[in-house]
Formats: sequence, structure tokens, C-alpha cells
Amino acid sequence: MRLTVTPENLLEWIALKINLVPLPLLHAQIFPIVGKAVLEAADKGVFEAVHNGKQTVDEIAAECQLNPKALRELMGLLLVLGYFKQRDNRYTLTRISRRWLLKDQQESVFGMMRFNNRVVWPWLEQLGDYLKTGEGIQYHDHLTTEQWAYYQQAMVAATGTEAKEFGRKAPVPKNATLMLDIGGSHGQHSVALCRKLPNLQAVLLDLPPAIEQAAPLLARSGMGDRVRHQAGNALTDEFGEAQYDIVLMSSLAHHFSEEQNREVARKVAKSLKPGGVYIVNEFIRPEDDGNSAGVGTNLVGNSMDLFYGLTSTAGNYSVREIQDWQKEAGLKPSKVIPYLSIPGRAMVVAKK
Repeated sequence: MRLTVTPENLLEWIALKINLVPLPLLHAQIFPIVGKAVLEAADKGVFEAVHNGKQTVDEIAAECQLNPKALRELMGLLLVLGYFKQRDNRYTLTRISRRWLLKDQQESVFGMMRFNNRVVWPWLEQLGDYLKTGEGIQYHDHLTTEQWAYYQQAMVAATGTEAKEFGRKAPVPKNATLMLDIGGSHGQHSVALCRKLPNLQAVLLDLPPAIEQAAPLLARSGMGDRVRHQAGNALTDEFGEAQYDIVLMSSLAHHFSEEQNREVARKVAKSLKPGGVYIVNEFIRPEDDGNSAGVGTNLVGNSMDLFYGLTSTAGNYSVREIQDWQKEAGLKPSKVIPYLSIPGRAMVVAKK
């Protein structure tokens, strides 16, 4: 998947072909406006207002307490982006908006939009300092209680679709009875597997502030009798010996250094039963030669690598690096399973 500039006529095609269009200017001027516009529209309740029958600019503005002139300018951009349709000065939602942006939709990414707008956007202003110093924000050490809530809601929003695909594709033992989900917080991946495997139970190991905010989200799944939280720290706690059929570490490796990931892999290998699997679930950084090992887009992998470096000081890892941790721990690399729904993301699987 790529972000591209698509010509709308022959002259524009020629201009792009012969390098007359200053693409860096589009990246620097247009793309930030587009991103911020979508985030603000979601956060300000514009999509919900239209869903609730407020279709004119004046109606939407009154519902969301926005300035009509400014809102008209915003709606013009969102219309071009495909979030709305317009007829007789009345707006309706498109399929994209209905599926992904309404709060009450099962696969809604609204939680991520709000988190990015209220918490992440200011972080991006620190990118220049990060490029000079190499010192990231380490945001887990600084989140307020309110920001932890936004963060957990964002993680639920980001993994709703992924968890369904994970449940279908994860190569796990069919007779598995116990799973460790490292940093599992909201538990959506564990819930998906428990629904698939009737004898499976899962332990979600996470930091106390994460559990505090994630517990109500997990309760909504109705799987509290089989999926439970356990307060702990993957970097300091042992995981036991020969206890688990499945160990999952999803969206956590990018917070850890190379050495820390090797140590976690060692403890995971010790905790697995013979035949058990260790799944590292991550955005994949392409190799130095640009190869993504069949995972998908370099744009996603490289952009998330920079983002995680800024916000958590580590960054993404390549498939080869992840498999090196697994092999060094005595595990046998098995499969690399890319996600169809989340380009650039994959399960890197090893067996004991």
C-alpha cells in the first residue's frame, strides 16, 4: 500500500511524468492538513452529527458547536477525501465513514483518532529534537490517567479488525489449554483465540496502569471467566517453566531494545511446553535492502519505525531480527504470516 498522487487528466499525468510537480511540497503542505482535518472531524463529533441526521453545514455546526464558515471549509476537504457525499447542500456518510469512524460500530477506529488528535499530535512536534539527540519520549512513563484511558481505547480501536484475522490465521496447537499474552491489556487477540479454541484460557500480563484502564474494555467481551489480567512487567518477571501452549507478544517488541527482546524470548522459550508457539505480532521494518519479507508495504514499516523511535526509543524490527531472538532462545522459526487487513504487519512464529 502506498500514498500516491493520482493525476485527474492527461496534462496532470504528463506533469507528473516529467517531474514538473513538486511532490515534496504536497507532502509538506497538503498531507499534514489532510491528517489533522480527519482527526479533528472525528474528535469534534462531525461524523456522529451527520449519522444522527444533521446534514447541512448549519445543522452540523450547531450540533458540534463549531463555526459554520470553518466547518464548510472542513467539509469541502472531507468531501474530496471520500468521507461524505453531498447533494443539495446536504451531507451523508460514505461506506468508509459508516464502517470505520462511528463510535458504536464494532470495527470503529474512533478511539485511535481521538488518541492521535489529543495525545500523539503534540508528540510530533518533538521529532526535530529526536533527530538531533536520538532520545525518544518514552510515553509510557509520562501518561496521565486520562491519557492512559485514551491510549487503551486507541489500542482497542487499532486491533479490532486485526484480532479477528489473528483468530483465524494464528498457527496454534488445536488442543491448547493455556496462553500467555504479554502486554495484552485489552485482550482482543486472546479473546479471539479463546472463542476459536473451547479449552483455551489466557493470562494477560501487563502493567497496573494499563490493567486499570483495560479491565472495563475486557469485561465487555463476556470472556472474563477464561481471559484474566495479571499485573506484571515482562522485563523483570519470569514467566514460569513449561506452562504455556501459546505465548503472544503483540505491539510490544517495538518498546524494547534488542537486548531486552532477546531476554524476553529466553524467558518465553522456558515457559513454553514442548510443541508450543511463540508469536511476535508487529509492524515489520524492511531489511536494509528494502525487502519486507513478503509482509507488504515499506511505507508503513518505515513510518512506524520512525514513530516508535520518537515515542518509545526503540523502533520496529525486521523479520530476520525477530527470528534471531527466537533462534537464540532455542526456538525454531516457523511461519511469517502477513495481515491482509493491516498492511505492513505480520505474525512472526516460532515453535518449541
